[in-house]
Amino acid sequence: MKKHIVVIAGDGIGQEVTTVGKQVLDRIAEKFGHEFTYDEALIGHAAIEATGNPLPEETVTKSKQSDAILFGAVGHPKYDNDPSAKVRPEQGLLGIRKALGLYANLRPIKLFDELLHSSSIKPEFLQGADILFFRELTGDVYFGEKGRKDDGNTAYDLMIYSRYEVERIAVKAFDAAMTRRKKLCSVDKANVLESSRLWREVVQEVAKRYPEVEVEHQFIDAAAMLLIKDPRRFDVVVTGNLFGDILTDEASQIAGSMGMLASASVGDTTGLYEPIHGSAHDITGKGVANPLASVLSAALMLDISFGMKAEAEAVVDAVDQVLKAGFRTRDIADANTPKDLILGTEAMGKQLLSKL
Repeated sequence: MKKHIVVIAGDGIGQEVTTVGKQVLDRIAEKFGHEFTYDEALIGHAAIEATGNPLPEETVTKSKQSDAILFGAVGHPKYDNDPSAKVRPEQGLLGIRKALGLYANLRPIKLFDELLHSSSIKPEFLQGADILFFRELTGDVYFGEKGRKDDGNTAYDLMIYSRYEVERIAVKAFDAAMTRRKKLCSVDKANVLESSRLWREVVQEVAKRYPEVEVEHQFIDAAAMLLIKDPRRFDVVVTGNLFGDILTDEASQIAGSMGMLASASVGDTTGLYEPIHGSAHDITGKGVANPLASVLSAALMLDISFGMKAEAEAVVDAVDQVLKAGFRTRDIADANTPKDLILGTEAMGKQLLSKL
């Protein structure tokens, strides 16, 4: 099978981890007899430096012409420290999601047994946790009207959802629940937010099409508590953009590190696959970034966009073998990890390729 992939490494450690992700894809192509071709494009701070635009039109064009996108990260400290900046790296990420219609963000939270002790949560509460988050990605306060008034002393961000936006993400979440444990939790704040009341109303309507799926509704504050108290109670979770952003970062601690978590942003055409960690400029260029989330994102690409389930399983199995062998990057190492088993980005990549 022939597929064309655009690699958008972006900023910070995105450059380093996508290199390993691409190497793994190349090994899979070789092993299974596929042909993967590649193109590269700019986004974020790197694009601003080169073109003045966080999302150049060339990047959008290349992305639309691809079969899938392997993405790194966006962000730079100079913008974090300047809230008045009109052009920001994150505008590139929001823009490409909108341009490609990537309305559903899938984040699997699945714990490797070897990393049970890497989490700050007690292992007995974690073992067996397997959650699939569906975060709506192109609505909510991130895309609603925003501004200032009263001479800049009052700021507002409009949280807005339309029925069709809620329905399409709910359908994807229910479809996924049918292939898993047939449990779905919808997270909102319907006790105080009108947009959440619409969200709950639409989810309840969609639920009628899936009588086999057990549905529960949780307010965001309760869901955040239950995610730590009893993560194994959740199977599929569907929620809005803002709540999903917060919950999935919280859930990263179930897996022990954000460096372990992959994600897929999909719509009805091209999918974008990225680790959930940021650009991490504090470790950029030091060769210590954990590439496993990028590798697992490549596995999601193989599965979701290309339908290559055996190939995706081979990648996940390689990650599992590397962890079972005791190899760690420093973010998932503990006090008992031998120093010679704590690897940098490139060395971890080589171990993965050897398992493949």
